Amino acid sequence: MVTSQEAPEETPREPETPRRTVAVLVTPSIADAAPPGVDAGEFLRAAAEDTYELAAALDFVSPVLVTSVPGMEEIVWPGTPVVEIPDLSGPALVRAAFEALSSVSEAPPSAPAASPRGERAPSSAAGAPSSAAGAPPYGEQAVLLSGDAPDLPGLLVGKLFRRLGRARIAVCPAVGGGAVAIAAHLPYPAWAGVGFDDPDPVRALRASAPGPRTVATGPGWHRLRTPGDVARLDPGLEGWDNTRALLSV
Repeated sequence: MVTSQEAPEETPREPETPRRTVAVLVTPSIADAAPPGVDAGEFLRAAAEDTYELAAALDFVSPVLVTSVPGMEEIVWPGTPVVEIPDLSGPALVRAAFEALSSVSEAPPSAPAASPRGERAPSSAAGAPSSAAGAPPYGEQAVLLSGDAPDLPGLLVGKLFRRLGRARIAVCPAVGGGAVAIAAHLPYPAWAGVGFDDPDPVRALRASAPGPRTVATGPGWHRLRTPGDVARLDPGLEGWDNTRALLSV
């Protein structure tokens, strides 16, 4: 009697967790929110550093600084890439930042020149650091976080990554219009054309999205875009130490 030998059952493989990046976007316009009597350059640096610190404190993500402001490598910790992009605005700024995170250089990796705190990422034509051919340099998912949100709770960033479980893009809306953060699967989709200061970025993205569930939204927060916005900072929240110290002088 011949019996067939049953093949051993294969254990289902757990889906791999996507590599995630939180990129803090620093632009010269952050200085516009400096209150009277506060140096605009110091205000920009303090707000950007606090926003970076909250990103760097998050678990299971890699922080990156994307900037069009010179000298920002001094505010990050060693090992944090600093990616330089042109001084743009609106949808062009968002696209340039995401493309810098998802671009792949054909050149082999090269050693970056380290600063006292961080390291400047060598740029390709698109602004991304050199990486091995075919390797996504900054993972499969990224949150692009405006650098003028120094007291943002890290939990809201986590909620954006959770929304990406079903959506292609997720937005943290800003009080008064615009966005605090935009999360996306990399590479950034061609149909997405929205800026951080667009009046209703969620509506604009959904109007151009290929499907009704492609764009998700999370809880909102505030940004520091004018001197009056400083009053929105929550003194009861931990963090934003640099901005707090600067405003208390």
